Amino acid sequence: MVHVLRHQPDIELAAMLTTVNEVYQRVAMHAVRVELLQAQADSLRLPLWQILIPSPCPNDVYERAMAEAVGRAVAEGFSHVAFGDLFLEDIRRYREERLAGSGLTPIFPLFGLNTTDLARTMVASGLRARLTCVNPHVLDARFAGRDFDAALLNELPASIDPCGERGEFHTFAYDGPMFTKPIPVESGEVVERDGFVFADLLSTSQSMTR
Repeated sequence: MVHVLRHQPDIELAAMLTTVNEVYQRVAMHAVRVELLQAQADSLRLPLWQILIPSPCPNDVYERAMAEAVGRAVAEGFSHVAFGDLFLEDIRRYREERLAGSGLTPIFPLFGLNTTDLARTMVASGLRARLTCVNPHVLDARFAGRDFDAALLNELPASIDPCGERGEFHTFAYDGPMFTKPIPVESGEVVERDGFVFADLLSTSQSMTR
């Protein structure tokens, strides 16, 4: 999404925003370490806005945290917020409803694209990513920790969206045309927790603790 937005002359990217589990200091759902998230933001040349949420996080707590971030963005002069949603109409509608009247206009630069074509275009364009979370109820746990590449796309069952749009898997991008430099990572321990399988990504440039 960053790569697409940076090729639109009327858009200036000014921040990267994501929710972070404040207990474990990892990206919510993806379980990526905050250290890697910061490295990603640095390579994208974007300030990182962390929205800290508890674990577990009731929806009303999540919505209050998001509302605070929206208020801050408006106060700092932001006019739009971009989401990487691809085809789930209910998710898009939820975002639009929550932002209505807030001062921030939601945009969806990838919405409606063919996800099979998109996945293969991203790989062919040099995007490098790794699967950090897999839903084992729909996708074999052996995919956790693997690179998101042509070989993986060829192995995915036909029932799985190649971009993981229905939550089949989540990824961490570590190289590509949008980055100033690659983020060196390796896959560590694979664990099952809360019904999902997580691959613990580690930086190969410095030592990290759990």
